[in-house]
Amino acid sequence: MSTYRTRDGDVIDEICKAHYGTEGRAEDVYAANPGLAAQGPVLQAGTLITLPEVSDNRVRQPIRLWGSGDAN
Repeated sequence: MSTYRTRDGDVIDEICKAHYGTEGRAEDVYAANPGLAAQGPVLQAGTLITLPEVSDNRVRQPIRLWGSGDAN
């Protein structure tokens, strides 16, 4: 786990991209920082954010936009 101190204009997606290499960890960061989402999308300078250690062993399900994939 590490801590990040925000600068003016920081947003969680960009912080996640820089730290984890993907923007897809925002949910993990919000879960580790209760009340952070209430501050809005653009964070004020000086906010301390906990960046949790995460593993990449989540099961990923494909998303089907049109139907179930069955030919029937």
